[in-house]
Order: sequence, then structure tokens, then C-alpha cells
Amino acid sequence: MAGNLIRNAETIADIFKRACERRELLILVTPYLRFESSFVKVDGSEVQVVATMGREDATYGLRNAGLKMRFPNGVSFLEAPTELKGFGMIDGRRTLRLSVPDALHEEDHRGAYRVDRVGRVPVTFSTPKFDLVMGLLVDVSTTGGRIYSNRDFQEGELMVGQEMAVTIPLTDQIRINTKVVLRHVHGRAFGVEYRPQLDDAVLNPLSRWVFEKREEDLERISRRGVDTGTSAGPGRVAAGRPTGLLLVSGDAALETALQALLGGLQPLTRIPPTMAALKEALNQKPALVLYHVPTLSLDERRRLKPMVETLQGRVPLMLLGTGMEGGPLLELGSELKASVSIVFNPERATFFQRLVQGVLRRTYEGGESPMAPMEPEGAPS
Repeated sequence: MAGNLIRNAETIADIFKRACERRELLILVTPYLRFESSFVKVDGSEVQVVATMGREDATYGLRNAGLKMRFPNGVSFLEAPTELKGFGMIDGRRTLRLSVPDALHEEDHRGAYRVDRVGRVPVTFSTPKFDLVMGLLVDVSTTGGRIYSNRDFQEGELMVGQEMAVTIPLTDQIRINTKVVLRHVHGRAFGVEYRPQLDDAVLNPLSRWVFEKREEDLERISRRGVDTGTSAGPGRVAAGRPTGLLLVSGDAALETALQALLGGLQPLTRIPPTMAALKEALNQKPALVLYHVPTLSLDERRRLKPMVETLQGRVPLMLLGTGMEGGPLLELGSELKASVSIVFNPERATFFQRLVQGVLRRTYEGGESPMAPMEPEGAPS
């Protein structure tokens, strides 16, 4: 992503202060999951944001070395790595305590993201000769837009560099009424740049709206390739890719529970926790191995290590604990380089499904190593 790095500590502090004042939207993303939130309060080296997920979901979903925050800021969007430091409470609302990053990546203003899924938005504009003309919005960004006129233009009627005025009733809350400069003209279509930059009263909600549309596009792109829906039948994947979920467990009841949760995503097969069964199952090229950890005893750890070594570099691994605390399991997952470690809880079925989907997308669509482990230095305090 092209852009600039903001490293000045005072500038970063001011950006977070203003984001909290307007309760700005932000997206928290990991290699496997994304959560929507909003800024609440900045306090020194930490910023608190609204907790839109439960404590356990935050612990397992956000306790990740790849955690990043993304949010709109004026005409551009900002992105930075962050870290979950713990939990808080402000005005009766649960919050997440995140580290304030040392640097923010700012997208290049000249490459402002354009939204072309705008629906039917009528536009009124005046030509440089003050003729009032109607048109339709083609696309829009935080710095300008593209418009299609309802009528043809006479030769020389619109020239690049000329000033004019436009009115764009984008939504009930966002009405752009401003002077613009013509940047290009092609037949009835022409591009404009807001000049001067929009006032904050319009720019901030427009920036948030464009940011939300961009996030929707990114989410839509991430869903391509591995189809985790049921409309085309379970387990539909691109040709040649690994497919199926492999559960390594001696617990038939756990298999039944997982079939109910994940059977619509990928076919699920259970094998006993033996080396012979595991090696044979790997010949079928599963997309993900869910290794059941019923206890954290020394004997279980000794048996688990050579089994996991057989998987490393071949298929992503999820450690699936039952009847235990999350912190020790996370530590074990770090030691064994598991992609994800989580204590299974049927009451958090939706989160668990999203996590499995995220691992599959990351592995088979993102083009990055599936072996990037969750950061497991215990549960946040």
C-alpha cells in the first residue's frame, strides 16, 4: 500500500486525541479475524476502544502478533500494528486497552480510495459559464468524484483546470456542496477535485463512509476462492487445493459437536491420536488439522510434540483444548508453532466458525505463510 509513515509522537498523539473526541470508527484486524469498534479515550501510551466482543473472544481473537488497527483520518486512511494490553471500563461500557503505535501508515492522498458502488445519486453542477446541469454520481472519494452528465457538452464548454460548483446528496447525513476543479473530461463523464478541501463537518462523515465501503470491499475480496458458504454445497474449494478438516481426537462427542458447527464449511473427518493414523490422513491433504488437547499433563505434551512436528510446514494446525484455562493452552500453542490455539466452547460457536474460516482464507487466499502463530503470552490482565 503506497503512502507515508507518520512517526512524530506529538502528531500521533493529536490524531488519536481527535479520533477519540469524535468517537471515530476503527477496524481491528488479525490474519484470521476482523472486528469493528470505535475510539473512546487515549491515555498516554494506550488508547481505549469499545469492546464489541466478549472477553474470551478478544483474548483468542486479538492476542495476535499480527494485530492491526485501521481507521479514517480526514482525506486518508491510517493503519498501524497494535497490541492488546488488557480490558477496561468507561462510562459503564467495556473497553479494550490497545497500545498506541510508534508509527502510522498513511495512504497517499493522491491515491484516495474511490467508491464506485454509490447507487443512483443525482448530482447538480454549474458549468464555468454558470449553466445549471443535472447528472449522476459515478464514483466518489474523500478528495473528489466522477460525474456523468445528463447532456452532451459543447466543444470547449468544460476544460481541465476550470473551476465549477457541485452538489452531491450522497446520503441523508452527507451532503457535499462545494467548489471543485475539473481534472479530466471524457465525453459526458468528468472528474473533479474538491477545492478547497471539504470542511471537517462534511469530510469526517464522508471519510468514515468511504472507509466503511472500502472495508466491505476488502471483506468481499477475502471471501473469494475458498467458499465457506452452504449455497453451493459444503466443502467447495478451488481445484487442486487441500480440502477437508481433520480432527485428531479420541472424543466422539467432540466430533459430533464440530460436525454440527463446521460441516457446512468443509467435510470433517476424525482420526485417533496415533502417528500411524495421522500419517495416513495427511495423504488426503486436509486443509486444516484440529488437534484436540484434552489435558495439559506432561504425558499429553510428550505425545503431542512428535505428532505436531509431523504437521509443521505441511498444513495449518489449530490446537483445540477442552476443560482447561486459556492461558496455558496459548503458551503451548506458541511452543508448538500452532496457527491458532483456543479452548472450545459451544456457546461461542459463531466466533469459532469465523476463526476457522479466517485460517482457511489466510492460508489459501492470502498468499502468506499459514504458520504465523497467535501471540500467546498469557491472557490479558
